[in-house]
Amino acid sequence: AVIPYAHALQLLPRYLGQLVMESNGKSVRRDHGAARYHTAPIVWGDAGTNAQHAFMQLLHQGTHLVPVDFLVGLKCAGGEQHNMLLAHCLAQSQALMLGNDPDYGANAPSCKTIAGNKPSTTILYENLTPEILGALLALYEHRTYVQACLWNINAFDQWGVELGKILAADIQAELNGSKTGTTHDASTRHLIMRYINFMRN
Repeated sequence: AVIPYAHALQLLPRYLGQLVMESNGKSVRRDHGAARYHTAPIVWGDAGTNAQHAFMQLLHQGTHLVPVDFLVGLKCAGGEQHNMLLAHCLAQSQALMLGNDPDYGANAPSCKTIAGNKPSTTILYENLTPEILGALLALYEHRTYVQACLWNINAFDQWGVELGKILAADIQAELNGSKTGTTHDASTRHLIMRYINFMRN
């Protein structure tokens, strides 16, 4: 999960999701053998203020172990409001790392116990400038490429996406009536006919 505590970076998780999953979402190595290990993770996230009430609960007490990157600027126009934003970012990373105070956990009902020991990285940058944005993008792009090298996969092909494009050409021709009789599985054929019948009525 990528959680930037800056409204200007709210689309960064989407960009990184595309970068990582399209580049390294592969199950075949460069030597054409099967990868017998997990490759690209699922990358997702949102701006920190939204994330806290959208999915941070899963990160703290859910059954999935999700590493988190927090990104937050040290300088921002906003005074006390920025201090509050920074405090929430640091508190979330601390809670992931440590969980509850051990004394609290011993006396609390199990539903309130937070185990901690969840991995996260906090990236502090001075101010979000074009140079800092470029450095962040370079960091994630370099990491993606290095992971592809370690996993021995080609980060630059997209055969799964290409298959979808090939199949879409025949389906589009059927939807606009320029081609009929293309062989499809029963599910896809039913969906095509559902659309065609809807448009006729």
